[in-house]
Amino acid sequence: MDTESTYSGYSYHSGRSRGSHRHGERSRDRHKSRSKDSSRSEKSVTINAPPAEPLLGDQSMRGEEMQDDNWGETTTAVTGTSEHSLSQEDIVRISKDLDDSVGLDCKHYLSVSFSVILGLLVLLTPLAFLVLPHLLWPERLRVCGTACEGLFISVAFKLLILLLAVWALFFRPPRAGMPRIFVFRALLSTLVFLFVLSYWLFYGVRIFDTKDEDYQGIVQYAVSLVDALLFIHYLAIVLLELRQLQPCFSLCVTRSTDGETRHYNLGQLSIQRAAVAVLENYYRDFPVHNPALLTASKSRAAKHLAGLKVYNVDGPGGNNAAAGIAQSQSRAMIAAAARRRDTSHNELYYEEAEHERRVRKRKARLVVAVEEAFTHIRRLQEEEQKKSPGEIMDPREAAQAIFPSMARALQKYLRTTRQQHCHSMESIQQHLAFCITHNMTPKAFLESYLMPGPTLQYGRERWLAHQWTLISEASVTSGLKEGTVFLLKCIDFSLVVTTKKIPYIKLSEEFIDPKSHKFVLRLQSETSV
Repeated sequence: MDTESTYSGYSYHSGRSRGSHRHGERSRDRHKSRSKDSSRSEKSVTINAPPAEPLLGDQSMRGEEMQDDNWGETTTAVTGTSEHSLSQEDIVRISKDLDDSVGLDCKHYLSVSFSVILGLLVLLTPLAFLVLPHLLWPERLRVCGTACEGLFISVAFKLLILLLAVWALFFRPPRAGMPRIFVFRALLSTLVFLFVLSYWLFYGVRIFDTKDEDYQGIVQYAVSLVDALLFIHYLAIVLLELRQLQPCFSLCVTRSTDGETRHYNLGQLSIQRAAVAVLENYYRDFPVHNPALLTASKSRAAKHLAGLKVYNVDGPGGNNAAAGIAQSQSRAMIAAAARRRDTSHNELYYEEAEHERRVRKRKARLVVAVEEAFTHIRRLQEEEQKKSPGEIMDPREAAQAIFPSMARALQKYLRTTRQQHCHSMESIQQHLAFCITHNMTPKAFLESYLMPGPTLQYGRERWLAHQWTLISEASVTSGLKEGTVFLLKCIDFSLVVTTKKIPYIKLSEEFIDPKSHKFVLRLQSETSV
């Protein structure tokens, strides 16, 4: 490069005048180049494909259709930052996630602690009513007869039933963390607390202060408390479980990126509980979000818009005549570009047809490769049955043995359908070992890759979101209404939920006279029978 002459931006004589100084500047250039290389080596890292997953990766997310089939197998990526570096956005996101997780954990532990304390108070209060008279004034109590002893058995069994019912209804693992409190549950907790407090106040004024001698009346007082608590538990079942069973609203859930839509019928729920129900159904019903398909449509739109170019050859300071000519030329170019744009649907048609042809081709090769691999597995199983039991190959080893024969066909198919980021080599081998263990067919193995499955089918790291944000104009503790709209937002997309009320259905009955279905056949004499 030292013998080359540069003409852009400088004259020939200026280039020759600098020739005498080149020898003295070479040492400085070499020193600068070494310093630049050293500084560059500190910031850039060459990242090869990870050894655990050499087959599949995220390299072919963009520009897949313009690359050949062998792309990405020997490619390295050079980045400008270290492998362990984090951007400012990542740091902010991590700090926000930590703050949110700490807040949710505190609220969760606080609610659990309050529930445990309230449950112990409810359970121990009737027992305290029965035990305190024997501890404080036992000499003044009357003898408890047969009826009083029968009430002891009633209290014991009712408390056992209440304990099991409270455990089954309230002490369940939480399905989600909500931004606001559950109104009905808080109302029931407050009602139970006030109810037990009122019983304690009445017990302290009428029994504890006067030291009542009628122990049978004290036992009946404790029985009445347990009966009232059982009725409150029944009220909790009605408000928390039975009220929402009857469908009242139809929710339309649309994913903002690809427009995937599902409809769900829900009952009388608050907005935050409806959001939890929508997310539970989302992970089960919606196919996994694939951002690679969205980048393909964006690149196609950008390619079509790139065909429209307008130039002003005279510049802003041209005369009126030249400006008129340039304007007429630009109009002609715009018209020509519009005519070319009218034929863009043909390009889109042939592009989609070519993509479908490639998908069918890759699918056929994949099916044949998988069937041959499973045939080889059956042959190996027949051979292993003839050997001693100590030499039998386990399903994991069998999967690793036949996986290379189908790896290339599966790799090409996943790249063509843009699913390579959803499946790692480890997950494919685990699924293959699972199919071999349960003696499943090649079609059963391929079903997970030929059609995009629901979100729960993939690993948790493939969901692209572990925390959702509820956005609503109305209060999230208010109930669903006609026309309620709220958003469930994650990092890459959002779910738009629109609420419609199920219409009132009115059925009417119409009576049909059974005699109206009868008819008479009249035969004439000329008719031959």
